[in-house]
Amino acid sequence: MEFYIPMIGLGVAVFTLIFLVLRTRIHVLLAMLIAAIIAGVTGGLTVIDTVEVISKGFGSTLGNIGIVIGLGIMMGRVLEVSGASEKIAYSFIKWLGNKREEWALAITGYIVSIPIFVDSAFVILYPLAKAFATKGKRNLLTLVVALAGGLVVTHHIVPPTPGPLGVAGIFGVDIGAMMLISMILAVPCVIGITLYAKWLAIKYPEYQSINQNDEQKNLKQIHQNYMEEKANKPLPSLFISILPIIVPIVLILIKAINKLLLGTETFTGKESYLYFQCFDFLGSPIIALAVSVLIAVYMLIPNASKQEVIEHLEAGLQTAGIILLVTGAGGALGAVLRESGTGAILAEYIAGLPITPILIPFIISTLVRFIQGSGTVAMITAASISVPILSQMPDVNMLLAAQAATIGTLFFGYFNDSLFWMVNRMMGIKDAKQQMIVWSIPTTIAWGIGLCGILLLNLIM
Repeated sequence: MEFYIPMIGLGVAVFTLIFLVLRTRIHVLLAMLIAAIIAGVTGGLTVIDTVEVISKGFGSTLGNIGIVIGLGIMMGRVLEVSGASEKIAYSFIKWLGNKREEWALAITGYIVSIPIFVDSAFVILYPLAKAFATKGKRNLLTLVVALAGGLVVTHHIVPPTPGPLGVAGIFGVDIGAMMLISMILAVPCVIGITLYAKWLAIKYPEYQSINQNDEQKNLKQIHQNYMEEKANKPLPSLFISILPIIVPIVLILIKAINKLLLGTETFTGKESYLYFQCFDFLGSPIIALAVSVLIAVYMLIPNASKQEVIEHLEAGLQTAGIILLVTGAGGALGAVLRESGTGAILAEYIAGLPITPILIPFIISTLVRFIQGSGTVAMITAASISVPILSQMPDVNMLLAAQAATIGTLFFGYFNDSLFWMVNRMMGIKDAKQQMIVWSIPTTIAWGIGLCGILLLNLIM
């Protein structure tokens, strides 16, 4: 019976976590700490040992990833206030031409949501979707769902978005490698949502009438107001707008590629060469994102005063606090499961099941996401529970397991998801069935495509 106590304790801990988040006024941070205490005590640790493990797990997780999350959020804040995201949207629409606005908005969402929070990015870009629905006589549902689809996919799976960064820290995987794989996996997911968005124009043709009568006047006014704002506050050039996003990605990817090269026979023993030393330094996530923040500050808002710059950056950091704390608490929960031996016990059982181990974080994140709504909480919880289990199992690709934890959070965004309400309320959709057709189904399509991508990569790698 003692053999099953840690497993029962973990079940009680997870149930307590979800219950406290859903049904009480206790914050998710406290809920995760309470769950960690329950898991530690039932796993055989003393109360004192449990507290010590929680402190060490919290500190080691944030030590690996905390600064990176803060810098990423600061960079995203500057992109948000400078108008860079709007410039990117207009540029892609101009390049792709008339009648391809949905692809332009999807690509914009794919890029912009890497550094900017998805809710903020949607609020910024939604007026553009409405304006282009009027100007191009396009179906509003198609444009808005394509935009939101591009935003939600990269927000959930691509670092340096805070959630995926936290997962990378807990799994201890290379951020550059995770960034490369997640950006590849995100492409078919965004394409799937955009194709579905085009079908929505057939199912709901009445949204084409948004171009007529009184509503047309309202949207024309929105477009006119935006153009006047653009004239009064010139937007940065496309090159400068996209530079803070591209530079850290390129630097981190070059470091990851160099790491692979140094593992080959040709470059063995050449780590001390100046080229490898330089990019080993510049490609570390902290330095790469610090460079990005400097580029954003000095090139996107060159005329802002010192006080204005500090206010913008600190406004971003205010949103970083809770993400850092939740990520640290997730690391603490994982450390407790590892130190108590519960992870090893579960690994022994799961090793005999007819499923690939990388599905463990995927299943957990899917369930937690569906139950409580927050993608960040779901992926951090999944990572915290999965790492102690998977680390005990041979031949598990931890990089793909980390990615699986993020992809699981795309599942069926519905009533407990803030973006679900933003997408539907801004378009005035009140019928629950239509709300789910408009947003819950496309996120589930991305979830399914992402799962197929993970399984395919697992076979190859």
